[in-house]
Amino acid sequence: MPRSKEIQKQMRKRIMELYQSGKGYKAISKAWGLQRTTVRAIIHKWRKHGTVENLPRSGQPTKITPRAQRQLIQEVTKDPTTTSKELQASLASVKLSVHDSTIRKRLGKNGLHGRVPRRKPLLSKKNIKARLSFARKHLDDPQDFWDNTLWTDETKVELFGRCVSHYVWRKSNTAFQKKNIIPTVKYGGGSGMVWGCFAASGPGRLAVINGTMNSAVYQNILKENVRPSVCDLKLKRTWVLQQDNDPKHTSKSTSEWLKKNKMKTLEWPSQSPDLNPIEMLWHDLKKAVHARKPSNVADLQQFCKDEWAKIPPQRCKRLMASYRKRLIAVVAAKGGPTSY
Repeated sequence: MPRSKEIQKQMRKRIMELYQSGKGYKAISKAWGLQRTTVRAIIHKWRKHGTVENLPRSGQPTKITPRAQRQLIQEVTKDPTTTSKELQASLASVKLSVHDSTIRKRLGKNGLHGRVPRRKPLLSKKNIKARLSFARKHLDDPQDFWDNTLWTDETKVELFGRCVSHYVWRKSNTAFQKKNIIPTVKYGGGSGMVWGCFAASGPGRLAVINGTMNSAVYQNILKENVRPSVCDLKLKRTWVLQQDNDPKHTSKSTSEWLKKNKMKTLEWPSQSPDLNPIEMLWHDLKKAVHARKPSNVADLQQFCKDEWAKIPPQRCKRLMASYRKRLIAVVAAKGGPTSY
């Protein structure tokens, strides 16, 4: 039988005419000398698309075999930081040459997409245990307790922000699994350091730190800013000071100073910035400061003071009203990283 496209087109139309006239698959296949499966496929195409014309095709079939695909998925599941170039080299070692973009597309069709990994503090088993214990202990504390906590922290504000992109292969809702995050340590760069505090009633004082930060400097910051902030924010006499476990905060001299000045502190699990809502205010502050494009350190420091004072009390109130959700997230993560 001639195989030109025109004759094939006429053949397909004739098959449909016979089918519509009441002929069955068997009779049509016998009349045209075709396999019954071929006739069925033509009729199925007409039923589905309303035509027997050749439809546009997706292109050349992928060179990645099912076995190679399983290998790719296995490699990125084991090590999400593997690059597409490394995967390309891995396939080349088994004599399969494909473009790295083909690899990315194939992984994407399997739900694995390149994403910037979340940066979270490196947690030891001791850290995880302490975080879980803290969350469980305070899970049922009354809202009044959190409303009368003075939250404090230091942060570095960069004069010129840096942005370095990294990617991991991961599926949806797995952003905070240990293998999909990049551990960080505090104070990883910048040009201006500040100390701040806040409570549910609003932002407290902000202090600019000049020179080296040590226990003596820290105690002086507390002396000049904590009591005035407590007074300005109208905290109750049962207020509690929150601070992290930085060595300057927990040194013998600082502990004695806090005891002497009758400041009750909240016990705190190390490596837990996600439990301190002031981190959200630092994000707000840095975004506002960088939007003003400071050109030198003096501008940077002044902008920090200006923007900190502008933080709405309602913003602080909302952070504290939802604090229990942070504790629930830590319990759900069994002490591990959370989305906060």
